Amino acid sequence: MNSQLLLAYYGDDFTGSTDALEFLSRAGARTALFIEPPTADQLAVYPHLDAIGVAGLTRAMPPEAMQAVLEPAFTQLRALRPRHVHYKVCSTFDSSPTIGSIGRAIEVGRKIFPNAFVPLLVAAPLLGRYCAFGNLFARLGIGSAGGIFRLDRHPSMSRHPTTPADESDLRLHLARQTTFKTGLLDLLQIARPLAEMQQAIAAQVQHGAEIILFDALYDEQLPGIGAAIDSCATETAPLFSVGSSGVEMALGQFWAANNTLTPVTEWPAPGRAAPLLVVSGSCSPVTAGQIAWAKANGFAEVVLDAPELAAGAGLPDTSEPFQQQVIDYLRQGRSVVVHTNGGAGSPTPSLSAEVLGTALGLMAREAVRQTGVRRVVVAGGDTSSYAARAMGIEAVEMIAPLYPGAPLCRAAAPSSPLHGVEVNFKGGQVGAPEYFGVLLEGRMPT
Repeated sequence: MNSQLLLAYYGDDFTGSTDALEFLSRAGARTALFIEPPTADQLAVYPHLDAIGVAGLTRAMPPEAMQAVLEPAFTQLRALRPRHVHYKVCSTFDSSPTIGSIGRAIEVGRKIFPNAFVPLLVAAPLLGRYCAFGNLFARLGIGSAGGIFRLDRHPSMSRHPTTPADESDLRLHLARQTTFKTGLLDLLQIARPLAEMQQAIAAQVQHGAEIILFDALYDEQLPGIGAAIDSCATETAPLFSVGSSGVEMALGQFWAANNTLTPVTEWPAPGRAAPLLVVSGSCSPVTAGQIAWAKANGFAEVVLDAPELAAGAGLPDTSEPFQQQVIDYLRQGRSVVVHTNGGAGSPTPSLSAEVLGTALGLMAREAVRQTGVRRVVVAGGDTSSYAARAMGIEAVEMIAPLYPGAPLCRAAAPSSPLHGVEVNFKGGQVGAPEYFGVLLEGRMPT
């Protein structure tokens, strides 16, 4: 490990955490993503790290439960003495006053890291996420050619089953979750030289801003934002920031520009791994389109009985008939997609992320144990963290970037059949219709 980690981040779900892992790895930062804040003994197994991440569960938690988890987690990350600590959230800012409150996370972070202000960067142009004068816009699908919508008019996010977006101005969105005042460095200000950006930050802090949101439309704007954020860090106290993987993109590009890191531009093609197992807890229409593509292209389908799973609390005997179908298909050499049909117009509000994610993770674990399948895809941000834990994963490291925001990784799971297996965790909005075909073939982007 370096004398000082450049960055330690805590992700509010697993898919978002692998997103941040990807962009740190692309920037040349040797990074490992853990399920829990790592101990000194665990870090000893991963020498020469530049950054670490922790894949949390807080996106699906009420504020009080979030605080109970984040206070010790942030304290443990502070003890590692990184230059930056980042609370990583979804690039569509999934949150509400009652579930996944980003405002509460900021309040906890301010208590553990008493910096002058909290940088907030949600824009991630490479993922189709743009912030203009405080308002967030999102492309329909990541790594696709979908249309771009203001967040409160987004066909998927405005209808999210847990945290529907009804406000695109992130300052107003946060005002429902915290009393902290949010300032803004808008598109005009981020185009100015670093010294002028620093002056604008200082002026906003002087006028009471405790959070400062950074606009961004273009990838080329990120290194300047990274420079502004990094200039607020010190050698003695980590700077606490909040936002999407735009934070990793901005800091990574800045560190590459000043030769702190050397970007990785070529990755070995992972190649085909058949059959492929896909387990999905996503209700996104993007994922629904990917499932439809998979069915039309030879994948077997196993549709879980969501009410039965809910009634049985996701216990193994409840899902046993579905489990056997999955194993039988895989033994026949057929790729399989397991889902609840939620993205096809049949939402399952009675089935919690914990129940569904745990059930999917246990099914994947048993399928790998019995069939030796070598590559597993988990779709759905809210369920992914529970699935990863049920699979027995301790940490993951990136193998290759097949789609922006959803890298292919190798699992470290010493007590699980998943140890050494290739895993991919994708958010509901990620990917083109042929996503699962790309993962089956292991095709690198052209």
